[in-house]
Amino acid sequence: MKATQFEFRFRLVIILLLYTVGFWAPRTWTHGRIGPPPTTAWLALSTTLARWGWHIDQATLLVTGLAILCGFAGAALRVWGTAFLGASIVHAGPMQAGSVMAAGPYRYVRNPLYLGSIFLAVSIAILMPPSGAVVFLVVLSLFYFRLILGEEEFLAKEIGPNYLAYRQQVPRLLPTLRPRIPKSPARPQWLTSVVAETLPVTYPLCLAVLAWRYDPVLLIRCLVVCFGLSLVTKAMLPKKRAPAA
Repeated sequence: MKATQFEFRFRLVIILLLYTVGFWAPRTWTHGRIGPPPTTAWLALSTTLARWGWHIDQATLLVTGLAILCGFAGAALRVWGTAFLGASIVHAGPMQAGSVMAAGPYRYVRNPLYLGSIFLAVSIAILMPPSGAVVFLVVLSLFYFRLILGEEEFLAKEIGPNYLAYRQQVPRLLPTLRPRIPKSPARPQWLTSVVAETLPVTYPLCLAVLAWRYDPVLLIRCLVVCFGLSLVTKAMLPKKRAPAA
């Protein structure tokens, strides 16, 4: 079930395709043209809560607030994890192995970057059609799990007993409240991390500022702009590989 080297190398392309499917697959044909979906997951969740007894305004506020919270949680995990692991390692094509990372978020959870990406995906999925959002989140989560299994096997072979001991003590995706391993020396690269994680940082900000207009089209446009900006900033990052500490 683990991902192949090909899937890992082209993971960003595959993830982008999954996002595209989530947004566009449920579009309907009207008068020979592809039309917008009748609703979004944002509205569908709000109206469902309203049917369960919530006032529609309260339901919409709750869904919007949770989406914003998930967005900022995803951004925090992505920036925190990248700062300690190194942007060049995080965004490298092939799998890489150094020593065991036991600093920052990696003392609480083995895969803070994937966990952050899942939170971010949830905050974006509310802009998708309901069916597209469900398929997208399920398939994306399975793909991330395959990537995790592939990385774990690779690191176990490359690092050996130290990684196996780390894997036994630190959970895969559900963080512990207290660190279970001693802190290893590391110098977080905060500025580089923020630049490298431009999309996770900028999209939640746009969502927090503009969500109260309840305009999914506007937010989708902001998402596209944030994605384009992230491509520009990543191109400006140094290409030198940073060793894992």
